[in-house]
Amino acid sequence: MQVSVRDNNVDQALRALKKKLQREGVFREMKIKQHYEKPSEKKAREKAEAIRRGRKLARKAKERDGTL
Repeated sequence: MQVSVRDNNVDQALRALKKKLQREGVFREMKIKQHYEKPSEKKAREKAEAIRRGRKLARKAKERDGTL
């Protein structure tokens, strides 16, 4: 990952880097890997995330169709 610093504006480059890392999910991954997660807990977490994603997609599709 690369961020260019323009006009010695390090603060702006740092914000851009943080935004890119957030989009890639690096912070979430670091938080998860701080402690050991049992395989059963990992499976439950991933299942819950999938359910949340599905509900969000359904809600977005419903909004798009205008049947809110």
